[in-house]
Amino acid sequence: MPGVYEIYVKDHFTADHALKGYDGKSAKKHGHKWTVEAFVQCTTLNKLGIGLDFGDVKNIIRDILGKLDHTHLNEVAEFGSINPTAENLAKFIYTELSRRLNTDRIKVKKIKVFENPDCGSCYYEI
Repeated sequence: MPGVYEIYVKDHFTADHALKGYDGKSAKKHGHKWTVEAFVQCTTLNKLGIGLDFGDVKNIIRDILGKLDHTHLNEVAEFGSINPTAENLAKFIYTELSRRLNTDRIKVKKIKVFENPDCGSCYYEI
């Protein structure tokens, strides 16, 4: 069975949101310093022993998160009809990163999004 290498990068952004239809405090506008971890797999290494440069992945993540940073997430177009929950943010980031990064040897494996250090959500495809 062939081996797979997996790297991950971590980044942050700050944004607020409100959960429409939620019965609780999170229905009101509130903010978080969101943490995002991206896990990316590759099947081969280059001649230096690198499967995927951390900096390349981090630059793409920063570009994606730049669209979300210091916003009211409910007003970001991708969340116009859905709540900007940790789950939906994870799927959005997964989809965007996959679109920009996936090849025949590279695949985004999983995205983790944390609202705070104690809770968050993951998204991956089977």
